[in-house]
Amino acid sequence: MSNRRRVVVTGIGAITPLALTAEETWQGLLAGRSGVGRITQFDASNLSSQIAGEVKGFDPSRYMPAKEARRMSRASQLAVATAQEAVSHAGLELPLGERAGVLIGVAVGGMEWLVEQVEVYKDKGVARVSPFAVPAALANMPSHHVSCWAQALGPITTIVTACATGTQAVGEASEFIRRGAADVMIAGGVEGLIIEVAIAGFCAMRALSTHNDEPERASRPFDIGRDGFVYSEGCGLLILESLEHAEARGARILAEVLGHAASSDGFHVAQPDPEGKGAIRAMRWALQDAQVTPEQVDYINAHGPATPINDPIETRAIKEIFGEYAYKVPISSTKSMIGHPMGGAGAIEAVTCVQTLRDQIIHQTANLETPDPECDLDYVPGAARRAEVNVTLSNSFGLGGQNACLVLGTFEE
Repeated sequence: MSNRRRVVVTGIGAITPLALTAEETWQGLLAGRSGVGRITQFDASNLSSQIAGEVKGFDPSRYMPAKEARRMSRASQLAVATAQEAVSHAGLELPLGERAGVLIGVAVGGMEWLVEQVEVYKDKGVARVSPFAVPAALANMPSHHVSCWAQALGPITTIVTACATGTQAVGEASEFIRRGAADVMIAGGVEGLIIEVAIAGFCAMRALSTHNDEPERASRPFDIGRDGFVYSEGCGLLILESLEHAEARGARILAEVLGHAASSDGFHVAQPDPEGKGAIRAMRWALQDAQVTPEQVDYINAHGPATPINDPIETRAIKEIFGEYAYKVPISSTKSMIGHPMGGAGAIEAVTCVQTLRDQIIHQTANLETPDPECDLDYVPGAARRAEVNVTLSNSFGLGGQNACLVLGTFEE
């Protein structure tokens, strides 16, 4: 057994297309409800994909002064609001101080500010460009704003690894605690970028679903009828603590971070290695880091984006790691109901894994009606399922061949 510091989860928060809290999101997942709908944040009528997983009813003034909110990107607003839920859920008191840090990742960040200010510059000149445009657009601003709000004065950094961001952020945050640089970390990922140019770019890549007439059924991981992922937004955050710190303050421990890993495909900017070699490495190394065998994994939260290329490759990678046991372990895709919130995806899925461990229920993969013959594992179709779950594995694979895997488990003395 390793003598490294143990890292536990004591709080969670989430804002998603399903709800404005982690618990309401979880109830939506268990009910099989979709948060995907027609885009309302801009006129998408000229795009091939006119649907997204939008966060609904979010009012930043409920969480921060309106003046501050106007100077932030939407990603930063979502992160601060989610951090308030997570910190409260953990029972922590502010200010968090020098032994607390922040690691919140994004795939893109506040690009909407730059897009808007380019038009301002063209139309009205440099004198009318906002002095807040560049700071608001920076990828590290969600971490900054959460650090300021919580007065978490320890380590602060940002992970930017496309769709693998949220998962890798939680894993890397645990390393600050493992090596003694922090006792508490606010960790996770966020994205808030439902703007025309972002979705148009993915449309040009032909990566998005065009099931515009049935938005709630558009995200179809592992189904023969899948035609691309659904772009979305949202934030997931976890409060990580050293076991000693959590026990000293009498915290409720929700789960333990057992292990994590990241790898590179080294193959292509947009297409995964066709043999899933990078995904295989990430899963293998994460299990080794967690010191658990494949047969000890009770549930896999799949990357499962519902793209024609990715889903079969992930399936093959799981088979390579798990062998015959791959057919016995339940797997589901959270993206089937919330779409793909890019930098926020893996972190929301980590929150989901904590809830799975807590409630011993696995949410379904929605919209899985006719399985692709190449995707022949147990993806929990139809309805949520009760099961004994003590170890979860969560996959995230992103543009640029970025792979990350996180292993969480029930806490044992």
